[in-house]
Amino acid sequence: MLGAMPTRTSAPARSVALAFGKVLREHRERAALSQEKLAAAAELDRTFIGMLERGERQPTLESLFKIAAALKVTPATLVARTAAEL
Repeated sequence: MLGAMPTRTSAPARSVALAFGKVLREHRERAALSQEKLAAAAELDRTFIGMLERGERQPTLESLFKIAAALKVTPATLVARTAAEL
């Protein structure tokens, strides 16, 4: 069906989500932040950070910028590291 929204995340999108989650967790742990502290610093919900790290969700551009600022890295760093994981 043309134009239908997929009900599941496609395999390529899922692998990007998993790669981003791995990068996010590495940066968060390197910054010695819990999911709760990162979420508070980024003004996001803690459960969202957990879903990102598990590859269940992908960040919006706005949340990517908030997360990067909280981790004291550039959004480009997170994106480049994610691309390197693929």
